[in-house]
Amino acid sequence: MTSEDIRPATAADVTAVKAVTDAAYTPYIERIGLVPLPMRADHAAEVAAGKVFVTGDPVVGLVVVEAFPDHLFLDSIAVHPDAHGRGVGRRLLHFVDAHARALGLAEVRLYTNALMWENQKIYPRYGYELVGRRVDGGYDRLHYRKRLG
Repeated sequence: MTSEDIRPATAADVTAVKAVTDAAYTPYIERIGLVPLPMRADHAAEVAAGKVFVTGDPVVGLVVVEAFPDHLFLDSIAVHPDAHGRGVGRRLLHFVDAHARALGLAEVRLYTNALMWENQKIYPRYGYELVGRRVDGGYDRLHYRKRLG
């Protein structure tokens, strides 16, 4: 699997997008005490808006991104637990960087729940720096950014 294997999601992928997202985020419900927002997303609308990119056949990973004038926002990254340890997340993060550059954007931003401590180890390894922490709607969020060189 390479970055070329990451493609825009289509309407035919919506069921898989929901399934992978739910599989990836369900383990966090008990820990954070709330359903993670990616599980409540309108996946069909995100796919229709061109915000979702998937990898695998069947789909095993995805990112949801949104372009803003000064940055690309990584709204969600999800890898099915059955695909953990295969480099899917790494390839998706590299794709996000390449996608931002292709759009002429020099920064990627994201946030993660403070109780998803695994992510606090992962994102800095990929060049993200912690820039803030805010509580929004009961979600304690750590905000990260990555400046692309």
